[in-house]
Amino acid sequence: MLLFFFKGFVVPKRLSLLSICLILGLWTSQPAFAQALIPHAPQVDFDKLEQQGIGLIQEASQLAQFNQNQLALARARLAVQLAPKRPETWAVLGGLYLETKRADEAIPALKKANSLDPKNSAILFALGTAHFQKAQYEESIQQIQAGLKIKPDVAGAYFDMGNANMMLKRNRDAIANYEKAVSIDKQFWPAINNIGLIRYEEGKIDEAIKLWRQSVALDPKTTSEPQLAIAVALFRKGNQTEAFTLAEAALKADARYGEPKFLAENLWGARLMADTQKFFAVPRIQAAIAQAQSAQAAQEGRGQ
Repeated sequence: MLLFFFKGFVVPKRLSLLSICLILGLWTSQPAFAQALIPHAPQVDFDKLEQQGIGLIQEASQLAQFNQNQLALARARLAVQLAPKRPETWAVLGGLYLETKRADEAIPALKKANSLDPKNSAILFALGTAHFQKAQYEESIQQIQAGLKIKPDVAGAYFDMGNANMMLKRNRDAIANYEKAVSIDKQFWPAINNIGLIRYEEGKIDEAIKLWRQSVALDPKTTSEPQLAIAVALFRKGNQTEAFTLAEAALKADARYGEPKFLAENLWGARLMADTQKFFAVPRIQAAIAQAQSAQAAQEGRGQ
């Protein structure tokens, strides 16, 4: 991959395009043949400006990979000024707004990208995510469906559509979406996990546990969510020994799952949340949550 870097150049956000041109030194001086009092019109090399914009958007993408989102946003905002006709600049800017939970700003940027590249399914899927963030679930589904017409076998898109249907209480449609995701990618455990969430809310506790165990079996190292869900379900059924062991392992791996708000954001329903609150009230689990959060804070402190 050829990467363009915009080295040694810090751009204040308030700079106008004219100021940017001056800083970059991209004006080409032409001799003035008219009267001395009439200023000549400088010429802008728009191809060079566009190349600088492309370089900036690639640098922004790299920064985003390291969670340097504010630095990435600054570059992406400038990139769309330098290369406004390139869909990738608007798409990356919209994606960064999504990453920082700014859907109101993401949607116009992504719509601009879509107008420049209407056959790009990834942009339509991103629009689906943006509308999901705004709780506009019907619009989210429409955008995802439009993307699937262009690129039909994307497991993550069916998963996102399942989430939107789940929020609309269309459990049958949601399960069909999740099952489609798994049919495309047999290792796509989050879809299996979410079917378990639906079954739990339906009172089908044993079926939910079976699905969550299936999720964990697919990827034991990154499945803290289904591990904790199994623990809550087992605690409800009276199996405290395995419940405590699973919960402590899940929380140690990812302390965020000790926060009820984070669980709700991950679509845990009312029945499961109520049982989780009872589980979290147990002193041993309270201690596990506190220990996990303390370890996470220490790790984040070392990373700064």
